[in-house]
Amino acid sequence: MKRPIILGTRGSPLALAQASQVAARLEVAHEWPAGAVEIRVVKTTGDRVQDRPLADIGGKALWTKELDAALLAGDTDISVHSMKDVESDRPPEMCIAAMLRRADTRDRLIGAASIADLKQGAIVGTSSPRRAAQLLSVRPDLNIIPIRGNVDTRLAKLAAGECDATLLAAAGLDRLHHGEIGFPLDELLPAPAQGAIGIECRTADQETRRMIAPINHPATFAAVTAERIFTRTLGGTCHTPIAALATLAHDGTLHLRAELYSEDGRHGLADEARFAKTDHKAPAALARAMLKRAPPEIARLFAGG
Repeated sequence: MKRPIILGTRGSPLALAQASQVAARLEVAHEWPAGAVEIRVVKTTGDRVQDRPLADIGGKALWTKELDAALLAGDTDISVHSMKDVESDRPPEMCIAAMLRRADTRDRLIGAASIADLKQGAIVGTSSPRRAAQLLSVRPDLNIIPIRGNVDTRLAKLAAGECDATLLAAAGLDRLHHGEIGFPLDELLPAPAQGAIGIECRTADQETRRMIAPINHPATFAAVTAERIFTRTLGGTCHTPIAALATLAHDGTLHLRAELYSEDGRHGLADEARFAKTDHKAPAALARAMLKRAPPEIARLFAGG
């Protein structure tokens, strides 16, 4: 190794935990000494602005634009992302070149043992349009309020009584060694790419692409790629309640399940498809088919509708 590989990451505890995981995997894969991968924290707009929902201040790009600038300028060699926070349409100069094995894709409910156990009119803190719509679809009596911040900040807000319950990704809780917190919700389909850690580099940087290839998990890469193609075809944004999960079947095909909702959860649409893991047309076709039969309350939320 001519020089240490420089890994760019956000500075939240979860982002640093994920960055450390990637760095350790690279060091083991290449038999580098511990600490050979330099972790460089890049402050993002999404980290600085904590008082408004992400969708109101620019969407997912707020998590990536400063990391992108550092990568393109050559200040970093790779960026490590929570894939659910990465826009489905990326600049051609950069590519998601690898993903680690996906963790638990579920949400966990904190504050009650189940959605049914939430008290009448309970206040649930979440800034996710998907989570809000899914909750309201089964419990229209709930009061949804926005809540932002890192995992510990959200847990502190819950403890302070700002809300009765909240939902957090199981993968994030596990990576922060909070696996005992909350109750997994098997009935809620997750956000596209939830639970996956992605590694991005400059598209033309073939040496770095070869360097990170050994830590790629092909099944995760195929599944998350399908979910991102589905989302990109919809023309979805941070305002649009989208749920999607692709899983690899025993025969090597992908099974993609997807749900679209109106913002208030009153209207929902679900569908699924099975296809070869290399078939990038199939998830796009599923998105178009769902938009074609979506009610106006859903279709108006999507650029593809």
